[in-house]
Amino acid sequence: MAMTTLEARRRAGSGGAMPRVVVVTRKTDYERVVDRHGTRAQARFFLASRGQDLEEAQSRHDRFQRALRHVVGSIPLSWRRANVRRAELDRFLFEPADTIVVVGQDGLVANAAKYLDGQSVIGVNPVPGYFEGVLVNHTPGDVAELLPATVYGEAERELRTMARVTLDDGQALCALNEVFVGHRTHQSARYRITFGQQTERHSSSGLIITTGTGATGWAKSITRQHREPPLLPSPTDHWLTFLVREPWPSVATGTALAGGVVAPETPLTLVSELNDGGVIFGDGIESDCLAFRWGLSATIAPAEKKLALIRT
Repeated sequence: MAMTTLEARRRAGSGGAMPRVVVVTRKTDYERVVDRHGTRAQARFFLASRGQDLEEAQSRHDRFQRALRHVVGSIPLSWRRANVRRAELDRFLFEPADTIVVVGQDGLVANAAKYLDGQSVIGVNPVPGYFEGVLVNHTPGDVAELLPATVYGEAERELRTMARVTLDDGQALCALNEVFVGHRTHQSARYRITFGQQTERHSSSGLIITTGTGATGWAKSITRQHREPPLLPSPTDHWLTFLVREPWPSVATGTALAGGVVAPETPLTLVSELNDGGVIFGDGIESDCLAFRWGLSATIAPAEKKLALIRT
């Protein structure tokens, strides 16, 4: 198939390299329940015996498959392509010039974001009305026009701030929504917190450090417990907010440092006093965490890298 003049000009402008599109997905609810029980019939029997129906999950699965086929069919035949499931993200090698198409729920964008470094992300909602669509705000029908516009720099990119945690032993992680610091079983967490010129010893249910993207979720529910809640960022603000969950006042622990704004010049520092079970994880993925053992120091601040989300 011959290239049009516009295609030739665009390709020349990109140095002649063939674009690559990486499609990111995760197993549907239907796939997971069938995998768990071995066969569709066994899954259906298990759910029916508890007054539940497999058909609704299968209907969403079918809609997802139709949307995925539409997305994949929208990728120009001459372009390179790759598919990666959520469980494979930590082992997949993304290229700097990749265009990422996430087909699924909003959380899948957050899952992928921590492994990216400036690549453009197109979020596609395969089941409107079931997924919120804050980060996956495009339809499968939008992809055919969005892909060339994105690859050749003609689409609007919204840069969303991420949070970064760095431990003094060299470990680090990034998160798009929020970072949780506390005990892995959510029992009382003990640590020393330093913010600005203040330092305080805490016993609490842990704390979260939220970005603007995560400000409408977990962080919003926590601020409702505060008499004077701290300001929450917007998605493109380059600062974070920390929120301590249920700090306990005692002769050894305080409650003065319950929240505040974390900026590049004013990071948050935590020193663990947890012998066992101390963890730090991002975006609700507890299985991918940093061990926060007694004596380790964690510094939390806005990450230098950002999620580049395609909006139009």
